[in-house]
Amino acid sequence: MISDNEIKRIINESIGLEEKKEKLDESYVARVKQYNLTTEFLSTANKQNHLELYDGYVEAFNKVSAELDGVDRSTSNPRSSAYRALKADETYNMNAVYLHELYFSNISDLNSTITMDSLSYMRLARDFGSFDAWQKDFIACCRASRNGWAITYYNIYTKAYMNTFVDLHSENVPVFGIPVVVMDVWEHAYYKDYLKDIKTYVVAMMKQLNWKVIEKRFEKADRVSQALRG
Repeated sequence: MISDNEIKRIINESIGLEEKKEKLDESYVARVKQYNLTTEFLSTANKQNHLELYDGYVEAFNKVSAELDGVDRSTSNPRSSAYRALKADETYNMNAVYLHELYFSNISDLNSTITMDSLSYMRLARDFGSFDAWQKDFIACCRASRNGWAITYYNIYTKAYMNTFVDLHSENVPVFGIPVVVMDVWEHAYYKDYLKDIKTYVVAMMKQLNWKVIEKRFEKADRVSQALRG
C-alpha cells in the first residue's frame, strides 16, 4: 500500500510545489473509501454520480492540503491572500469528504430497523419530545437547506441532540457538534431521480437509514457527553 508521504510527494509534484526549507510539512492525506450503495431508491447513474463527486472532493482536499504546506503566511494583506483562499478551500473540501462518508455509511440498509429500547430512539425521543417529532423536524431541515446537508448532531453546548442544516459544505456549521445522522440534500443528490421533490427523496432515504451505524455514533456521542460532565 502506498504511504501517506508518497501520496504527498506525488501531489506536490503534480501541482508543481517546490521544496522549501521553511515548508511546514503539516499536510493531511485523505483516502477514498469504498461504499456499496444498495438502496433501490437511487438510480445506478445517481449512485455513480455521488461516488465520483466524493472522489473529487478527496482529491481536492489532498491538493489544497499540500499547497498549504508551502504557502506564504507573511503577506501584508492576509484578508485577501492565497493563504486565506486555501484555508477556505481546505474547510470546504474536508467537510465535503467527511459528510459524504457519514451519509454513505448511514443509508442503504434494506432491512432498516430501530427499536424503542435503542439509545438512538431514546435520545431522539427525549430531546425532541418524540421520535416522530424528530423525523418531522429533520425533514423540515432537509427542505430548508439551500443545497447542502441536514444533520442530527449532539450539541456539546446545549447538551442535547439537535437538527440543523449546512448550506454547501461549510456555511451554518454549528460549533462543537457531533453528527449522528447525515442526509445529502444537494440538488444533484436527488434531481436525477426525483426532480424537485426533495421530500419524497428524503422520506425514501429515511426508510433505509442504517440504525446499526447510527447507534454506534450515538454511543460515541454519549461517551463524549459523559466525559465532559465528569
